[in-house]
Amino acid sequence: MPGIPGHIAIVMDGNGRWAKKRSRPRSMGHQAGLKALRAIIEHCVKLGVGTLTVFAFSSENWNRPAGEVSRLMEIFLRALDKEAKELHQNGICLHFIGDKTAFKANIQTKMAEAEALTIGNTRMVTNIAINYGGRWDITQAAAQMATAIAKGALPAGDVNESQFANFLALSGSPDPDLFIRTGGEMRISNFLLWQSAYTEFYFTPVLWPDFDSQALDAAIAEFESRERRFGRTGEQLKYIARA
Repeated sequence: MPGIPGHIAIVMDGNGRWAKKRSRPRSMGHQAGLKALRAIIEHCVKLGVGTLTVFAFSSENWNRPAGEVSRLMEIFLRALDKEAKELHQNGICLHFIGDKTAFKANIQTKMAEAEALTIGNTRMVTNIAINYGGRWDITQAAAQMATAIAKGALPAGDVNESQFANFLALSGSPDPDLFIRTGGEMRISNFLLWQSAYTEFYFTPVLWPDFDSQALDAAIAEFESRERRFGRTGEQLKYIARA
């Protein structure tokens, strides 16, 4: 059995629908989603999860109504100060992945300050994917690798999967063991395309603001029931376990 996943990735979907069901503005759903994220981070730490990566804002989310995007940025900016301090107090390292150049200077500064504050923490790593897309990640990694080859820093003959992974946004983290998507949609929406090659997927109809510790426990229980073979046969795994 796999045991507790070392790295969990989550697409936090359903904030808007959660608010709509209550006849409230979508911004209220995003506020409720932030509260749910706090609880899930706390529970992951309690369980001993080493890395948590959450999809907060995709590169495609800029296409949403301007008012909603503006409100999301306000919530994000306010949360950066408070949440970063609390995460630091709890020994959590905070890291942002994605194309941060699209954000205003004050937001970029706040993200850099939060990362600098928590960089030495080792209790758990929390990666926040913001203005992130899996295709963007692979493209920027290829561009960085091409530059390294052109400068002579990386021999072209040394190019392999491991070398390529060093240029990806999550180069410092292991690949996700468990990928959770809330909200009922059954697609990965351009999230961690390279890193999810052997990840176990779990889709739930629970809207993100309602996804609590019990819901996470259910996802992990499903994960623990699976056999992760990584191309091997079940018989090979049994032999390795006995050896």
